[in-house]
Amino acid sequence: MRVIQFREALREAMSEEMRRDKNVFLMGEEVAEYNGAYKVSQGMLDEFGPDRVYDTPIAELGFAGLGVGAAMNGLRPIIEFMTFNFSLVAIDQVINSAAKMLAMSGGAYSVPIVFRGPTGNAGQLGATHSSNFENWFANTPGLKVVVPSNPYDAKGLLKASIRDNDPVIFMESELMYSDKGEVPEGEYLLPIGVADVKRKGSDVTIVSFGKMMKVALEAAEELAKDGVEAEVIDLRTVRPIDYAAVVNSVKKTNRCVVVEEANPLAAISSEIAYHLQRNAFDYLDAPVVRVNSMDVPLSYAPTYIDATIPNVKRTLEAVKQVMYK
Repeated sequence: MRVIQFREALREAMSEEMRRDKNVFLMGEEVAEYNGAYKVSQGMLDEFGPDRVYDTPIAELGFAGLGVGAAMNGLRPIIEFMTFNFSLVAIDQVINSAAKMLAMSGGAYSVPIVFRGPTGNAGQLGATHSSNFENWFANTPGLKVVVPSNPYDAKGLLKASIRDNDPVIFMESELMYSDKGEVPEGEYLLPIGVADVKRKGSDVTIVSFGKMMKVALEAAEELAKDGVEAEVIDLRTVRPIDYAAVVNSVKKTNRCVVVEEANPLAAISSEIAYHLQRNAFDYLDAPVVRVNSMDVPLSYAPTYIDATIPNVKRTLEAVKQVMYK
């Protein structure tokens, strides 16, 4: 199977859907003439022209609202935020318009729109460019929230998101755009709301999503050297969450660690921990342990970044804690 970059998988997904459906278009800052801030949309202006690949002003509230209106009128916009930190400028349109329109209109208007772009830490970008918003958007009824961890999942999930009739928040990472992985030539879609077991194991369940899957999988490899077999679950989507996949794994391993880049209060990891104590309490041999970023704004200093976000060492310590080692 061929190997392509994460950014190429996203580009293929968008281009294939734009060829398939003339109602799909891409809009955002620098997506056209500059080929995308991260070169995700490279060549798309040349193929589809300025009527379907739009450069916008630096006005997220404006072009997010334009996208919502277009979706209500039968189009399928893909709105790119240069970073989801900038989505805060547009959050009224995302939360109060896109997410709520179907319910507020009594089912008269669906909003088939995808808001996509990078989330979370991307190195030395400072606190205002390093936040994780997965749990923010997942807290909103009416939205679906997708956070892929590799090129194969990214392509299949983005295609499914573009075809979905509900608004989808599709979150990537600047640190993953150059990652390479196997992606088949033929068309495929991955269902939204279905987790994937990336590594089978019997001793402990490690749950994660997005770029933190790298931490989870590396920790699992280190654990295997000591004879501990970790089962690693990639949630893929955080609204809806595939609770059954997590519960079924914990029924086998009896222990769980959740690795998430967001700050700890009201995080996705909090939700997973609650759901396990509510629905798998009798199977747990230890309390669920969460590995989150420290509860502080992320600093510019690289040493501070390393000390703040989840890493393999902290994940190994969490596994030892649930295994009483």
